[in-house]
Formats: sequence, structure tokens, C-alpha cells
Amino acid sequence: MSERPQPLRELLTGKGVRPTPRRLEVLEELAREGNDVTAQELWGRLRERDSGTGLATVYRTLSLLAEKGVVDVLSHHGGEQCYRLCGDGHHHHLVCTRCHRVVEVGECDLGGWLDDVASRHGFVATDHRVEIAGLCADCR
Repeated sequence: MSERPQPLRELLTGKGVRPTPRRLEVLEELAREGNDVTAQELWGRLRERDSGTGLATVYRTLSLLAEKGVVDVLSHHGGEQCYRLCGDGHHHHLVCTRCHRVVEVGECDLGGWLDDVASRHGFVATDHRVEIAGLCADCR
């Protein structure tokens, strides 16, 4: 996982999100995960810690954090969305389809190719996200 030099409270305020106790609790639990986690899994972990945070609050919080760019959303886990606290810079993800290990990949040479493809179809590319599924070295 990429380093997060700023505390989570500052991360939220820097992205325009009010750092309520519940939001911080959800984000702190997510920060403990090295890969990614579904909302249900995250809620289960909070319950194990005797948290009073409800499942609906977890879903709303994760949705807000994704909308504001605080967390990344991945879709490899049985069709359910997964959430991951990543570094700030532009990156993509390698995702193991067996163990669900996630690796952030910072190298990206897609810009020129995307601009060309988009232009040929009358588009202007403004952003892109790539999620590459495969097997990690441990699972091969």
C-alpha cells in the first residue's frame, strides 16, 4: 500500500469531507486493510470491535468517501464493490482473482494511446482507471 503521510482526519478535511466520529471509524478500519474490503466485511470487523456503527452508515460513508476521491472502488469481488484506501497519485490496480491481493501500480503510459483512441471517436479523455485481474505470484 502506498504511504499516507497525513493523518486520516486531515485526509478527510483536505478532500472536503467533515471528519465525523463514524466516518473516522470507518476510514480507520479501512486503513487497517492492506488490500481491499467489501462494505459487509468492513461492517463485520467494526462489529467485532463492538462498534455501534450500522451497516447503512458504512455504505453511506464508503459511498461518500469514494465520491470525494478518498478511497478507490474495485469491482473484482463477486460483483460486489470493494473499497481500498490508496495513495493520492494516479495509479491502477493489479488484483489477484484468487486471494484478492491488490497492488497499486503507479506507472502509466496510457495517456497518448487514450487521447488517440478518444479523438478518433470524437471524445476527449478526461480520466481513466484500470483494474487488471490475474493471479499473484503466491497463487500461481
